[in-house]
Amino acid sequence: MSAVERTLVLIKPDAVRRGLVGRILTRFEEKGLSIVAMEHRSIDAAMADAHYKDHVEQEWYPPLREFVTSGPLVALILEGDTAIQVVRDMNGATDGRKASPGTIRGDFGLSGRENLVHASDAPESAAREIALWFPAL
Repeated sequence: MSAVERTLVLIKPDAVRRGLVGRILTRFEEKGLSIVAMEHRSIDAAMADAHYKDHVEQEWYPPLREFVTSGPLVALILEGDTAIQVVRDMNGATDGRKASPGTIRGDFGLSGRENLVHASDAPESAAREIALWFPAL
């Protein structure tokens, strides 16, 4: 039996700059996922560090922090049957150059760092990320 789950999705600054927000949201909605909450916002380094807390000591993290704070993004909570895995499959491989056609990154991405979207990778991270981005829920 499948479970209804919630997951956090970030439509990152590169997707916002390129005008892809509507196309990405449409894909999630057409799949049957429900938007529970959504906010267009910018974040600072402290919020980036809190979100990526497990990675802040990695050598590749400072450029990621610079990118994710470079402009507005869209944070949303999606809900649906096994939403965590469904969204990750829809997003595709992290590196858009290697992502399969038909995925968000495969269709729109050409970078490993500027990779359009983030999605929670497990129920525990989804709960932590949702609480961080949408504390009132």
